[in-house]
Amino acid sequence: MVMNNKMPGVPESTQSEASARAFVESIIWPDGPFCPHCKATNVYRMTPKSGSSKPGREGLFRCRECERQFTVTVGTIFESSHIPLHKWLMAVHFMTASKKGMAAHQLHRMLGITYKAAWFMCHRLRHAMKGGTLQLRGKVEVDETYVGGKQESRSNYMRMRGIQPKKTAVVALVSRGGKARAFPVKNAGKSILHNSIKENVRKDATVYTDRWGAYTGIGNAFAGGHHTVNHSEYQYVRPGNIHTNTAESYFSLLKRGIMGTFHHISNQHMGAYCDEFSFRWGMNKSTDRERAVALLSATPGKRLVYKKMMA
Repeated sequence: MVMNNKMPGVPESTQSEASARAFVESIIWPDGPFCPHCKATNVYRMTPKSGSSKPGREGLFRCRECERQFTVTVGTIFESSHIPLHKWLMAVHFMTASKKGMAAHQLHRMLGITYKAAWFMCHRLRHAMKGGTLQLRGKVEVDETYVGGKQESRSNYMRMRGIQPKKTAVVALVSRGGKARAFPVKNAGKSILHNSIKENVRKDATVYTDRWGAYTGIGNAFAGGHHTVNHSEYQYVRPGNIHTNTAESYFSLLKRGIMGTFHHISNQHMGAYCDEFSFRWGMNKSTDRERAVALLSATPGKRLVYKKMMA
């Protein structure tokens, strides 16, 4: 069944492709259109001549500097997509408003597109959700977990031979009251954890972890030092507000999404799903519209080609 849901903030005529395109232009080009090829602002909208038998494409512009034609979707995740732009807007709303994510099968049914198209659409949006290179600051909690490979999901073959389900190690770094960054790692060893923290956390920050031995010595790299809680002794909060509960809340949400929405995530794409949950986490106090607009604003310069993604 195709849904006619509207994204908050989008004009009522969202089902009109022209209206959807105008809305996207207002977000991606807040200061007016510019050429995505040469960045010139000396551009004009192409309109078909009256009585022409070959009407121009919707939203087509031409640059007076490099003389190339373009639309607002060029150079964004929407480029070369055959899915109508108003359906893209619905997908943007669903993925930014759904706390535990939106399954591709659900989008496939709601938008009336194929499952393959919905799956690739979701990954394009996750690609746009990928965070920047700015390091986390302030009080940063770090924790690691293993996802996937539930014990009860093992086949009889695996049980008989004592084969343990394969899990993916994921590290999360969460700034209290701020953004989060999570990604899969090869293992939760000392060198990997130390490098991950140093690459993603500012030197003037304070780091909070549990007593896992791999974190030993990380405080030497940060002005605020390193504080720990001992979970093996049922210690969860120490005086001075020392805890890792924020990072554990992030993992709780991620795992609820995996088990309840996606059911299974391959190691190859785990990082993309972490980017999705980190994007929503960093804007958890924002409205659905603000998250949707933030995602649309992040789409330029983030093209994702199917063959490259599957390589």
